[in-house]
Amino acid sequence: MRIDNATALVTGAASGLGAATAARLAAEGTRVIGLDLPKGVESAPAIENVRYVAADVTNPSDVAVALDAVRETGRPLRLVVNCAGIAPAVRILSSRGVHDLNVFRRTIEVNLVGTFNVLRLAAEIIADQDPDEDGQRGVIVNTASVAAYEGQIGQAAYAASKGGVVSLTIAAARDLARSGIRVNTIAPGIVATPMLTSLGEEVGASLAKSVPFPARLARPEEYADLVSMIVAHDYLNGETIRMDAALRMAPQ
Repeated sequence: MRIDNATALVTGAASGLGAATAARLAAEGTRVIGLDLPKGVESAPAIENVRYVAADVTNPSDVAVALDAVRETGRPLRLVVNCAGIAPAVRILSSRGVHDLNVFRRTIEVNLVGTFNVLRLAAEIIADQDPDEDGQRGVIVNTASVAAYEGQIGQAAYAASKGGVVSLTIAAARDLARSGIRVNTIAPGIVATPMLTSLGEEVGASLAKSVPFPARLARPEEYADLVSMIVAHDYLNGETIRMDAALRMAPQ
């Protein structure tokens, strides 16, 4: 599918994977509506062809406002990329006590419910658009994690939320097939996002040693590359792709 004369909706667009994806798509001629929380939008980089909208992905009204911005571009919505997420680190039992249920609930709410909220509302718009010559109306790319398969100590909430995104993928792809919408998911390994690099070079170097090959952290731009490949590959549907350089996470 070609999206150079279309609109893309990217969540978590103010930094990390979302920012790299928004920049890549905009450079290729796609009009991008970037969603993020108000604080993120305030500090988001100014990029030509990217318009930021303050929104909480778990809030249907916020997402509806962002979709109104999509309509204002005058271009069809052909791509949705769900990058918004949180990653708390809490053991089920620790010296601090039992895992806070609200932390678990909030993680599921943002990572899984938020992804589904954006997916369902965007799909409604995409399904009403004219298809291209191959019958395609759009592509949705979600973000999981290798933690969905090998959750580490302290990742019970995060792993559960990302496992839900993986399971959602094939069901959503089958549901939306008759509307000409493909659904795929990327499960990144360790990516050099601003949050991770802020921990310092020593931490990054230690994490890189656990990666088989290439023995380094992934770059956010490589996630964006994979999004572009998924869009272009019309026969790729209902799949979760690990982007992890053969990494299999140890317990900790």
